[in-house]
Amino acid sequence: MKHVLIIGSGISGMACAVRCAERGIRATLAAPFPSERSQSVMAAGGINAVLPENDSGDSVASHIEDTLKGGCGLGGKRAVTGLCEHGGEILRYLESIGTVFSVDERGKLLRRAFGGQSYKRTYYCGASTGKQIVSALVMEARRFEAMGLIERRLWCCFHSALIKDGVCHGAMLFDEARGGLEAVTADAVVIATGGQNALFGKTTGSTQCDGYAAGKLFMQGAELKNLEFIQYHPTTLQTAQKRMLISEAARGEGGRLFYRQNGKNVYFMEEKYGPGGNLMTRDIVSREIDALGKQAFLDISFLGEKAIDARLPEVRELCAKYGGIDVCRDPIPVEPSVHFFMGGLAVHLNHETNIRGLFAVGECASMYHGANRLGGNSLLAAIYSGNVAADAIADREGAGGAHPDFSGELAREKKLLEQRRNTQSQFPVMYIRDMLAQTMQNRLGIARNAANLTQGLEDVDYYLSIAERLNYDASVMPYFNYSLTGILTLARATLACALSRRESRGAHDRSDFPETDAAYSSATIIRYDGGKYSVRLDEERDYEG
Repeated sequence: MKHVLIIGSGISGMACAVRCAERGIRATLAAPFPSERSQSVMAAGGINAVLPENDSGDSVASHIEDTLKGGCGLGGKRAVTGLCEHGGEILRYLESIGTVFSVDERGKLLRRAFGGQSYKRTYYCGASTGKQIVSALVMEARRFEAMGLIERRLWCCFHSALIKDGVCHGAMLFDEARGGLEAVTADAVVIATGGQNALFGKTTGSTQCDGYAAGKLFMQGAELKNLEFIQYHPTTLQTAQKRMLISEAARGEGGRLFYRQNGKNVYFMEEKYGPGGNLMTRDIVSREIDALGKQAFLDISFLGEKAIDARLPEVRELCAKYGGIDVCRDPIPVEPSVHFFMGGLAVHLNHETNIRGLFAVGECASMYHGANRLGGNSLLAAIYSGNVAADAIADREGAGGAHPDFSGELAREKKLLEQRRNTQSQFPVMYIRDMLAQTMQNRLGIARNAANLTQGLEDVDYYLSIAERLNYDASVMPYFNYSLTGILTLARATLACALSRRESRGAHDRSDFPETDAAYSSATIIRYDGGKYSVRLDEERDYEG
């Protein structure tokens, strides 16, 4: 029987594990925390699909067109077509396993409008769509766990891939419970570790998603793609701990953005873009707010308490709890924040990387969104990509054979970890991680330029130069110590990609190159070789979608 090791237990990882089990493949689902603590539970807005009951004129072709347009020409047409064509099937599947979508008084599924879409096609579960889908998939995973087809391993962190001769044979895991490294062999490895929020410190996402797996795999030969495209969500609420997401659902239900001038409300998005201005794509809205130079507000009070409690209860609860704001009376002060990463591990249509047997799914894989993601497409892509990878693994001939002996590599890594525990420096690892977040926020903001990006590279190069000499504090989880170099390497790759793309497109805005340039109508690919970073445009369509 084939064995697949899946790193990450959010929606994409669970979808892959369940699909593997359905295909008769044994899956090990390894993650540091239970699925209920994954970033997937934060997905509030909804999931896109075209069903027969959608508005007259809507179609899968329209969904494809909106997605490609939103991605500013960098989303692969074949990949996007597959994603959109399976939207209805995935929605019905989610219903069948217990996802409770919002319905009207007649029991008909409700839809809401999301930015950049020609029709209302975002189905939702109140403001907790991610939680509902996670709960349903957890129950499916447990069902297959009882059959012996899924094994869930908690408190396990990815350390490195087991690669020989360009083929991945498994991964080294750091088991927090057992306090050590172990080598786990498998017929395929699927990376489902989400984006790289920790590079930027306070974002809308979870710092559990730190990008280490992508950074380490990059150092081991995996190519990365489109790292410069970082989506800033336009409406977040600042708190001491993080940026709290004010879901796009609030604008989908009619919420209006404005700023105050001379005692009056100026509805700047509507003035510039017309009645649908509040639902322009996220890159456009974020840039407009950033350019204001003053506080922006989001108003939903005119919807009324009954409608807010019915359709946006979590928005009301969140604002009251973290901002002391009664959204039924007062507007919400909002500002953009890092939210989603269109870039990640470069994958082919079957979600396999350039390393045979190594796959990536969900947000850590760069595939469907091009230069900018449409709201409602992330949950769809998470499930679809997990299914695609599982099917590719199931359909591949040959499995269950002997794997190379990695005992030497395991012993060497154990020795290196022990040496790091004895390293002393005036700076602890977490201090440098905080410095990195400050650098990335300052140098990779909504608007970038060559001077800022170059300074960012110099800062990260310095952090890398001292990374191996830091104080690896035994009071924090060992994973935080050993993951630093991989995180810094990913940060440097991201800055290098942003510096190399000398144009403005989607979520990448260069103030020194404000126009979109046809010469850059290809994905950015970056490779690491012996400490050197090489960037190229994917003009040969090595990762044609």
